[in-house]
Amino acid sequence: MAPLPRRRQKGAPSNKPPKKSSKRPSWWRFLFGGPSFMGNFISTVLIFLILMSLYSLVAESVKPSVEIPLSTVATDVAAGKITSITVSGDSLEITYKDATTKTSLKDPSAGLPETLATYGVTPDELRQVAISVQGQSGFEFWFLTLAPVILPLIFIAFLFWFLSRQVKGAGMQAFTFGQSKARITDPADATQRVTFADVAGAKEAKEELLEIVDFLKNPKKFLDIGARIPKGIILMGAPGTGKTLLARAVAGEASVPFFSISGSEFVEMFVGVGASRVRDLFQLAKKAAPAIIFVDEIDAVGRVRGSGVGGGNDEREQTLNQILVEMDGFEPTEKVVVMAATNRPDVLDPALLRPGRFDRRVTIDLPDRKDRQKILEVHARSKPFGADVDLAVVAERTPGFSGAELYSLMNEGAILAARENRKEITQYDLIRSIEKVMLGPERKSHLLSKKEKELTAYHEAGHALVSSILPNADPVHKISIISRGRAAGYTLKLPFEDKKMQSKKQFLDDIAATLGGYVAEEMLFDDVTTGPSNDLVVITALAREMVTRYGMSEKLGPIAFGERQMGNEPYSEHVAEKIDAEVARIIEDAKARAKQVLTDHRDALEAIAKALIEKETIERPDFEQILVLNGITPKQREVEGVVIAPATGADIV
Repeated sequence: MAPLPRRRQKGAPSNKPPKKSSKRPSWWRFLFGGPSFMGNFISTVLIFLILMSLYSLVAESVKPSVEIPLSTVATDVAAGKITSITVSGDSLEITYKDATTKTSLKDPSAGLPETLATYGVTPDELRQVAISVQGQSGFEFWFLTLAPVILPLIFIAFLFWFLSRQVKGAGMQAFTFGQSKARITDPADATQRVTFADVAGAKEAKEELLEIVDFLKNPKKFLDIGARIPKGIILMGAPGTGKTLLARAVAGEASVPFFSISGSEFVEMFVGVGASRVRDLFQLAKKAAPAIIFVDEIDAVGRVRGSGVGGGNDEREQTLNQILVEMDGFEPTEKVVVMAATNRPDVLDPALLRPGRFDRRVTIDLPDRKDRQKILEVHARSKPFGADVDLAVVAERTPGFSGAELYSLMNEGAILAARENRKEITQYDLIRSIEKVMLGPERKSHLLSKKEKELTAYHEAGHALVSSILPNADPVHKISIISRGRAAGYTLKLPFEDKKMQSKKQFLDDIAATLGGYVAEEMLFDDVTTGPSNDLVVITALAREMVTRYGMSEKLGPIAFGERQMGNEPYSEHVAEKIDAEVARIIEDAKARAKQVLTDHRDALEAIAKALIEKETIERPDFEQILVLNGITPKQREVEGVVIAPATGADIV
């Protein structure tokens, strides 16, 4: 069956249940700690009341003592009722024989014996009482004296500080709004340092960038001979090819600070903020020179100016103008290199690419088979593998994979092994990971009915058989009718060698092979389903590109026609009719060829479909055995000659 898009399109409904919102109601945020001033004030008052309540509880738990006059103390001493008296300043703590405690005050100008003597207490009676004196420290005296005044003042000061802190934070944000948000990688940080040894493949790109490393390490060698190393390097390549990794490797090799920022981080809704951040970033880099500034996705701010979007005060254009000015402001002796990355160099403003700015362009292609094997070896350093793992086979089965996809492949293999409680990653894990990265996980719960299973088997058998018979189509490596991702089944076609170009004959055979499933359904069931819908989209787009882009139409000739858009009509209605007719003719011819192949090899079609219904998955050796039994010679790797294949890699139909 035809595979559907691997990712849910933007705006499409999701099957996931909506997340329960954890947002507090407005009254809660107003009273208990929302970002407002009133929320902070209420919170502080509540904390104060809670502390006061706790203090009251503690104070109430202490038993109050009874205060008696000094004359009563003298009478009780004379009567022998008191065992001890503790003198603390002017305060007296009296302990009676019945274990009760009372307090009193004495004359501050006289001692306790003299005071009691005036009340008629004799020295013999006084000797029966244990008298002790506790001296009060100066700190304790002053603290007890000033605490009732100081503590409320301290609380009020804390309250004002706590509330003003929020206001100050908001004010400081206003002052730092125009500062750069670049992330700085210190060359001394070994955990974040990346070198060329960590970047596999991209040999030509690394050779170009080695000059930049040499300049940052030894600029005098270049300046003495009058050479000026380009101050701007732009890395161009498909997503996931390692542009950011290469930029970090340059900084790691040169051991210089690495200032990294995304182009979108310059743009704000306020005019002038982006330009201010650009100035701040370049100023920081100049202070830390030698250094590297890296702007990822520079097309976010570097698009062609004058498009009319945003008017004369477009913030994006102001930011771009400031970048141009800052790059012109470099002196020949300044050791700051600006690197940028984009996968859309066609939309960049010409002023960015002129000599003196980003005048060195480094293109990073998708890795070939040898480079893919080296990339896999880099990602395999920290993973335990079984004895059956052969990364050369994995590299051969992943044409068109970028470095990021190869990393994902290795990671998925480790996840599969861990999920099955194994300590080593096997070759089977990696093979399964290839299909998971390309199509998505297996949908084991998606069970096909007997009729659907039969229809899917004949559909995929039609793809595989036509691809095996036509001379310019890629060989089949695997056929499956197990649902994976949004595809009910798939046929995996892989070229023997990586390709850089594709010929007209290969395009025509690919279209015929893609129509093999559609024709098989029509021949055997006298009906067609929605299964080939994606196949039809693919072949229609390919046939139209053959006519309008590659000049592969005999009737229209070697002419490249632009795309028709509202307000942009590069060709007339009469030419448009010819293009549509030529696209239809290419598809009809391919359909007729596919039908002829399936008719001539009906027995092989039946054998492949029955094997799929029985086994659900057929690998290349079993598939080729079926072909041999039906008198068909499988395709073999070419030893001599040039093999051409699509740069997009594996075909899945």
